[in-house]
Amino acid sequence: MSSAIDLREIALAEFATAGYAGTSIHRIADLAGLSKSSVLYHYASKETLLEAAIGPAIDRMEAMIEDLASHSLHGAARARFLTGFTEFLLEHRLEVHMFINQGSSLVDVPVVERANDVVRQLADYFASNTASTEDKMRFGIALGGAAYTLCMQQSLGIEPAPVEETRAALVTIMTELLAPVHIRPSA
Repeated sequence: MSSAIDLREIALAEFATAGYAGTSIHRIADLAGLSKSSVLYHYASKETLLEAAIGPAIDRMEAMIEDLASHSLHGAARARFLTGFTEFLLEHRLEVHMFINQGSSLVDVPVVERANDVVRQLADYFASNTASTEDKMRFGIALGGAAYTLCMQQSLGIEPAPVEETRAALVTIMTELLAPVHIRPSA
């Protein structure tokens, strides 16, 4: 195995399982069946490897926030966002697991700070576009609860439901939680 993509996947799984601080380049090399110098050939440092492993998920969330900001939270736009957010969670479970479980303890790592900033942007968006504290909390519980639920399955080793069932359940539950939310009128 020598693919940079394989190394990112191995590193991401190990960072999510053992933690960033508890993972070494040597451990990743062992798991990949490579020497430490081979890993360092592809990635100059553990931080560079972390950036490569979680950067694409952060890029995708940034794009989702940009799209969200260009539309209102009414009707079809809200449904599209919830479906996209669900897909994001399902496709990037390990990255989300890292953000939730390690984000606050790795603020000195630039890519993690970037991830934390994206989460703040999302929270700021909902805070400035909803009408009440209750509505803000509904978004936090719906989105954060969905993310946390998937992460805890990973953390606790709980066998997840089939992806199609999980997808449908998440979209339905988030939609129901957000049905009574009042959106501030656009200026």
